Amino acid sequence: MADHSNESIEGGAVVGRFQNVGTTPTDAKRLKEVLFTTEQRQGVVLTTLDVACGPGLLACAFARVVRIAVGVDMTPAMLDQARKEQQQRGLANISWQQGDVYALPFPGVHFSIVSSRYAFHHFLHPLNALKEMKRVCKPGGRVVVADSSPITAKADAFNTMERLRDPSHTRALAPEEMIGLFAEAGLGEPRVEACRYESEMEDLLARSFPREGDADRIRKIFAESVASDALDMATRIEGGKIFYSFPLKVFVAEVGASQPGEIKS
Repeated sequence: MADHSNESIEGGAVVGRFQNVGTTPTDAKRLKEVLFTTEQRQGVVLTTLDVACGPGLLACAFARVVRIAVGVDMTPAMLDQARKEQQQRGLANISWQQGDVYALPFPGVHFSIVSSRYAFHHFLHPLNALKEMKRVCKPGGRVVVADSSPITAKADAFNTMERLRDPSHTRALAPEEMIGLFAEAGLGEPRVEACRYESEMEDLLARSFPREGDADRIRKIFAESVASDALDMATRIEGGKIFYSFPLKVFVAEVGASQPGEIKS
C-alpha cells in the first residue's frame, strides 16, 4: 500500500494491522454479493483487480466467481499473507503483484471490476488512487471503494480516535466527500450501500497499535461516545463491555456511466 506510515514496521506487524476490523471472510463475502448479479455468478467472464489488497481476502472471494482475480499491494509481507490465504483455499486463478496505488502496473481498460477495500483511509492522495482505478477499468466495468465513512458531523471525532488507535490512519472520508471524489475522478455519482459489523472494544484494542498511554485515551473516548454516538460507531454497553460497529460504506460507480446516489440500511 502506498503512502502508508507502517512501511518501516516488521512484516508481521504490517500484516497484523490489516487483519483488523472489517478484514474478515464474512464481510468479503458480503461485498462480493453486493457487486455480482445473479447472471454474473452464473459464469459471465470477469477479471477483477483488488487495489491495496492486504491479506488477499477480497481477491480470494472474487476468485470463486470470476475467471481471473488479481491483487496488488505495496507491502511484500501483505502479498506473502495473501498467497498463504490463496493456498489454504485451493484457488488457482489468482495472481499477486507488488505495486503502487498511484501508478498501477497494468495497462488501461483492463479489468471488469477494480476495487479497494478498507485502504482509502490510509492514502495521502485518495483522488490520485481513484483516478488510477478508473484508468485500468474497462468501459462498462465498475470501480468500487469500501471503507469507513462516518457522517460529516462526526468525522473529526472518528478520525481523531482512529489516529490514536492506528498511527497509520490518515483520514476516513465522509460519504459526501467520497461521492465528490468519485465526481472529480470522472466516475459520476456512485451507488452507496451502508453496512456494519459489531465487535467488542477490548478485542479491537488487542488488534490495534496505539502508542504508549493512548489505549486508555481510546477507552475513555469510546465510553463517552455511548450517550451521543459521537464517533458514529453505534457504541453501546452490555455486560460491562463496550460494543461498536464501524460506519462502513461501499461506493460503486460504473465507468462511462453515472448512477444516482443511494444509501441502503
